[in-house]
Amino acid sequence: MKVKHIASAILLAAITAACGGTQNNASQGLALKDVVADQFLMGTAINVRQAAGLDTSATNIVKKHFNAIVAENCMKMEEVQPEEGRFTFNDADNFVKFGEENGLTMTGHVLIWHSQCPDWFCVDKNGKNVSPEVLKQRMKTHITTVVQHFKGKLKGWDVVNEAILEDGSYRKSKFYEILGEEFIPLAFQYAHEADSTIELYYNDYGMDNPGRREGVVKLIRSLKEKGLRIDAVGMQGHMGMDYPKIEEFEKSMLAFAQEGVKVMITEWDMSALPTVSRTANISDTVAFQKALNPYPNELPDSVSQAWNARMKQFFNLFEKHADIVDRVTAWGVSDGDSWKNGFPIRGRKDYPLLFDRNYQPKPWVKEVIEEAEANSQK
Repeated sequence: MKVKHIASAILLAAITAACGGTQNNASQGLALKDVVADQFLMGTAINVRQAAGLDTSATNIVKKHFNAIVAENCMKMEEVQPEEGRFTFNDADNFVKFGEENGLTMTGHVLIWHSQCPDWFCVDKNGKNVSPEVLKQRMKTHITTVVQHFKGKLKGWDVVNEAILEDGSYRKSKFYEILGEEFIPLAFQYAHEADSTIELYYNDYGMDNPGRREGVVKLIRSLKEKGLRIDAVGMQGHMGMDYPKIEEFEKSMLAFAQEGVKVMITEWDMSALPTVSRTANISDTVAFQKALNPYPNELPDSVSQAWNARMKQFFNLFEKHADIVDRVTAWGVSDGDSWKNGFPIRGRKDYPLLFDRNYQPKPWVKEVIEEAEANSQK
């Protein structure tokens, strides 16, 4: 980080506070976005209530600590085109309005995804798969309409989400069943044709997995060989206390960068709870629920300390590779917002985000800010 920039940020905050330019303590002092301002964008996902200004504690955090936002749900396929030909942009427009009013960089999420895709999209009135020609037209209409609606307002789009499996093969989604591998380059082609000025991204989870890493590398090469643009790969940061291995995550960061694309850390959160095996028999027994929901009130100090240390370790990794990282985005503002709550059983309480349920920064966040302030004084 550049000390000169940090010092300037501290001086500006002090002058603003002294002149009465702030109305509450949340707007004073150095912010997380200032710590990394010369390295990468610091972003967060926001929900429709926050975009509409109905969660002022959360929006105050967004305005102070972040300079980039992504919509949690309101730009997904089933939200903007629930029925063929009927586009609904009210919530998404509110998201963009919030971003514009607060000078935030915005990313669109997501154009093509097998999940949260409206039921009608890939089938006919009888529920059978549509022909390749029909699906291509539906994809083009959807992508073109959505991208052009927000033209000039977003930095880029997650064009395709979660299409590669852990072994590097393609997910057998409806898109793949009908179009095969062609659906991804088509999606990138349609997005570029709709707006040649925006950046285009591929986004996926479990990117530390060697098989998926190689699959995404092959995808990047394939798109470029076809003369199509791909500007960055979004590496979803859904993490736990025992995954991913930081060394494997770093290998993927470097592998994607070597293909000539930028790296974005997207959907970043880290569960503090025991990892649920994909083969676990999730029953409704009291014992099983207690094992899966061990901290219904708060984290023990030992767990909190370990969680904060691990989060900071990954943050340090992102800073280490700031030359290839374009954006780091948390998947929610505070713990109470997280999708991790209630998953995989109702009532499960998790603590995965950068700010707690009282909208206070976690210890590791405070620590990196304090370190930046101390460095600026040297």
